Amino acid sequence: MDDQINSYNLKAVVMETGLKPVTLRAWERRYGLPEPKRTAGKHRLYSQRDIDMLKWLLARQREGISISQAVTIWRNMEADGQDPLVAASPVSGFAATATLPEAIGEQLAELRQAWVDACRAFDEGRIDQIMTQAFSRFPTEVVCLEILQKGLATIGLGWYEGNVTVQQEHFASAQALRRLEMLVAAQPPATRSERILVGCAPKDTHTFSSLMLTFLLRRFGWDVIYLGADVPTEQLAETIQVTEPDLVIFTAQQLFTAVSLLNISHILQEHGITFAFGGLVFVNMPTLVDHIPGYFLGATLVDAPRQVQRIFAQDLQPIEPLPLPQAYQMGAVEFDQRRARIEAAVWSELEASGLPTYFLSEINNYFGRDISAALKLGDIELLNSNLDWLLALLANHGWPQQWLTIYLQAYDKAAAAHLPTAEHPLRQWLRHMSTIEDNMDDAIYEGR
Repeated sequence: MDDQINSYNLKAVVMETGLKPVTLRAWERRYGLPEPKRTAGKHRLYSQRDIDMLKWLLARQREGISISQAVTIWRNMEADGQDPLVAASPVSGFAATATLPEAIGEQLAELRQAWVDACRAFDEGRIDQIMTQAFSRFPTEVVCLEILQKGLATIGLGWYEGNVTVQQEHFASAQALRRLEMLVAAQPPATRSERILVGCAPKDTHTFSSLMLTFLLRRFGWDVIYLGADVPTEQLAETIQVTEPDLVIFTAQQLFTAVSLLNISHILQEHGITFAFGGLVFVNMPTLVDHIPGYFLGATLVDAPRQVQRIFAQDLQPIEPLPLPQAYQMGAVEFDQRRARIEAAVWSELEASGLPTYFLSEINNYFGRDISAALKLGDIELLNSNLDWLLALLANHGWPQQWLTIYLQAYDKAAAAHLPTAEHPLRQWLRHMSTIEDNMDDAIYEGR
């Protein structure tokens, strides 16, 4: 094969790969890769496959794998009959839980559980020991995705089920974010020309996803500016003018923060800046993706760098939502204008019912902001997923599920009194939901 012909001297390989001669010689001595031929005068001659292999090893380094680990992966893939130059990136494949070798998955699961237990015990010293052990055994991205991200998800589920306190959840989040911030700060200068801004949607304070995305994109060589939590739309235009990004990415974790991405996408469109988005809410509500103009980065963080690469290569189609129906345009305005009166009427109706005041206060705020978001997005059915969540939360904390039925019936009565249009999307949805009593939870889960 032509790529096996040894016709490139050392100078040509240095120019092609950017590697220094001393590095090339060191890799040959330590790892036996590459394996150049020698001329009669003892000068090295490399093949095209040698050059491609060196570029492959460099790419693995940018993905966070040490050179020794990369060489091991190369040899293991060849031993399995795979051509590493043709197969998918080992990091993206390795980091995906579905493709982890069983033994590796078990080791990571043990470390993850140990990390969760240490967080619940507020044992910072033990946490540092676990992370040191993990980073010494696995690629950086794998540790972040399999231990930190999934560990936080485990703790979040524990809170949801009533087995983890708010203090434990906050402590675990702080530990994960501190580690990520250290990793982001340690990244070398960018090797790609494109600049990317990353931030959380307005009012969204969950920063793990956006910080992890910043880390992954920097590992792939992009110039990334991280804007942090709760990035307001005010002065966003000025920030764009100063930083001159090629791409802006915002993450959202809840419905009421995702709706703000509409305004952000419009601002960026006016300035000719490409917009992309992602976050947990788009995993929990897949149909929400169709309502946000821009590029969706995928359901998992490990997919995001590949999607960004496709955006820059113009190999990905942006989402172009349908125009917002007039009933929703007017309905959103009407609801925002009358929301306070509706919630006051609900409170008055239920004040003597025995429902705790803290429950009424929390659900009024939670429900009202999501109704507003669903109307502005043009899909009132988005509320169904959140009702699923509320029902399970009530059950997990030992609260009567009938509370939600009682609340929705009161809300239906208040909406009928303060929203004059009978065809208002919210009134139609409430009319249907509030008539379900005996099988309330089944109806919500089935989306009837």
